[in-house]
Amino acid sequence: MPTGPVILVIEDDPAIRGGIVDVLEYAGYQTLEAADGHTGMQTALKADYRLALLDIVMPGPSGFDILAAIRRHRPGQAVIILSARGEEHDRVRGLADGADDYVVKPFSMKELLARVDAVLRRTCERPAPADTRALGDLTVDFQARHLHLPGGIREELSEREASLLRYLADAAGRVVSREEILRNLWHLDPHRTETRTIDMHVMHLRNKLARSATARLTTVRGKGYQLLTEPCG
Repeated sequence: MPTGPVILVIEDDPAIRGGIVDVLEYAGYQTLEAADGHTGMQTALKADYRLALLDIVMPGPSGFDILAAIRRHRPGQAVIILSARGEEHDRVRGLADGADDYVVKPFSMKELLARVDAVLRRTCERPAPADTRALGDLTVDFQARHLHLPGGIREELSEREASLLRYLADAAGRVVSREEILRNLWHLDPHRTETRTIDMHVMHLRNKLARSATARLTTVRGKGYQLLTEPCG
């Protein structure tokens, strides 16, 4: 079973994506996959990984769109662009926008592995990607799983609490159902999972948010959960 660094592969061609994943896992890397720009954008901003391999032309947001979002929200994240567009201006744009390397299709898997190894060596001393967010009067450090509250108070978050808080924050005030959280966030079958599992994490997270004057986690009866970040009233 691969135990090396996690590499995110965002590529819409299933044959190319499958080949890259197989080669990476054979070389000892762990992998995450995304088959289009929408899933790629979500995974690139939420998942934990050391390196992203990023196609340019995909359904939904383009690779350049995803790269720009990564640079805004996760500065320092290592990225290699994979593209059939080998024109000089595209390569220059990708590198100028913050990619660590640019590999033109078609490429050999041996070449790709060499590029991956080189980028990981170059970026091994780079600080971990910034992953903080302001939610009303508090700040969340998702990388360290710390909740910074008014008055200098800090609360530790479990991995599940941090992922739940991030998901609700990304929903931007939308009510999120239990089923959506279990299926999309924890990859569990909502019909085979006790709802007390999510109730427990919501309760713990709500207690940790209690000192905030603006951020609150509410239960909307019969519908789900909602994170609000504005003062009551």
